[in-house]
Amino acid sequence: MEAEAEKKRRKPRADSLKNRARLLEAAAKIFSAGGSQASLEAVARQAGVGIGTLYRHFPTREDLFSAVYRREVDQLGDLSDALSNEADPVEALRQWLRANVQMVATKKGMIEALQLATFKSSELQAYSSKRMTDAISRLLTRAIEAGSIRDDVPPEDVLRALLGIFYSQGPENWQTNALRLVDVFVDGLRKR
Repeated sequence: MEAEAEKKRRKPRADSLKNRARLLEAAAKIFSAGGSQASLEAVARQAGVGIGTLYRHFPTREDLFSAVYRREVDQLGDLSDALSNEADPVEALRQWLRANVQMVATKKGMIEALQLATFKSSELQAYSSKRMTDAISRLLTRAIEAGSIRDDVPPEDVLRALLGIFYSQGPENWQTNALRLVDVFVDGLRKR
């Protein structure tokens, strides 16, 4: 029992962290191309590890989907941090919203699985909602302080509008139409 507790307290080995990162990258690529039913063996093969290594990091398919989703959310949060240094705060907001569309466009094959992962995990849902709302808030606050956009639209409404853009599109020209709607939305936020 004590040996197990010690194992949990230790930092993961560097090779274990690298394997985990490679598995997440491979899973995102494989699931995006092959949908949520793509094989876990293909993910392990793409990552250059054995199937046992995959299961050691992600005991279930759902665990893997959740980890991929969390990673995507974190990347968008980090992008918000980077864009908050851009000269034009409205363009920074536009770029961040457009990056969301591009991320969803490359993940169309796994959207259903990602939705299922977040639906089943209230912790993951709360985490992603907070991380995304905070990311939007940083960019909105900066644009409001610059006097560039309206101050009556909370970050939660921007997130809802973005989700509406994602779900309102048909299969043809989805990304082009979604990007156009993002531009229309951002232009509607501008102070007149």
